[in-house]
Amino acid sequence: MSLAQYGQKLEQIEKHFQELTDQMADPAIISDGEQYRKVTKAQSDLSDIVSKYREYKQHAGQIEQAKSMLTDPDPDLREMAQMEIESVEPALARTEEELKVLLLPKDPNDEKDVVLEIRAGAGGDEATLFAYEVFRMYTRYAENQRWKVEITSSSESAVGGLKEVIALISGNRVYSRLKYESGVHRVQRVPATEQQGRVHTSAITVAVLPEADDVEIRIEEKDLRIDTFCSSGPGGQSVNTTYSAVRMTHLPTGVIVSCQDEKSQIKNRAKALRVMRSRLYELELEKQQAAIGAERRSMVGSGDRSEKIRTYNFPQNRLTDHRIGLTLHQLDLVMEGRIDAIVDALTSHYQAEKLEQEGSEGKAA
Repeated sequence: MSLAQYGQKLEQIEKHFQELTDQMADPAIISDGEQYRKVTKAQSDLSDIVSKYREYKQHAGQIEQAKSMLTDPDPDLREMAQMEIESVEPALARTEEELKVLLLPKDPNDEKDVVLEIRAGAGGDEATLFAYEVFRMYTRYAENQRWKVEITSSSESAVGGLKEVIALISGNRVYSRLKYESGVHRVQRVPATEQQGRVHTSAITVAVLPEADDVEIRIEEKDLRIDTFCSSGPGGQSVNTTYSAVRMTHLPTGVIVSCQDEKSQIKNRAKALRVMRSRLYELELEKQQAAIGAERRSMVGSGDRSEKIRTYNFPQNRLTDHRIGLTLHQLDLVMEGRIDAIVDALTSHYQAEKLEQEGSEGKAA
């Protein structure tokens, strides 16, 4: 994909950005709260690409000016011009690539909060312990990102692991950072109960669903059946005392969501509704875009050891993401929530794929 073919589009974007900036100073716009919010959001959405485009034009201008000096009779000026070109060209190339990424079609879900679902797969108790550790990894990462994590429901194993946990994660661009985490995560290590020191392999499934808002998915009250039951907290706390836990069934689809994390039935119902909305949103996406649904199903799989996107090898302190061939010998740091290197690598990989696809489509056209 050549940037030259987007020259006119970039000029139009910059012009529109300036018009929006001017509108933000218009008293008529300022006095209309709703209109002002729309204008400021539209201007903000364009700010990154306009800033990068202006940086690109600045570098291109510097090189053009330097090239005009290459024919100067003064050899010192010619040498300075050549040095200028050699120093600015890498910056121009880098800015051009960054601009191409910004021009890619946006994933409409990138700004959304997410529903995170983790379930133990093959491996018994060891899988539930790993599910707990991976959930803690994402929780630590969320804390570093200043995101909010709310557990909707969880099921503990006898050894203190998690058979299943569902949580809502809200904050700035959560889905854009976690969307490539869906799939089977495999762990290789020596369990605490292993007497012979043999390495065991277990697996868990991770699903990251964009949270749908009420505008996208409307749920009619008549389509819901709400059952309440006594929560079963750890250590017998709040057991058989109040009917605060909620089981919500969407009758047309049969989707069931439970929530018992809060002591208040009203709060549990609200959380369950958020998860239900996201599940139904995902079903709708699968209907509209069968390919996306098939891709997610293939990523998550059944929880079998062989269906893996990532392997966590504890004896070697090694993490491998099999989709992009990334290997890090920092598993101890990763398990503490330091997953930016993985997230960034996956984002760059799939952005490069999109750029290549855009380029192929551009040539075909």
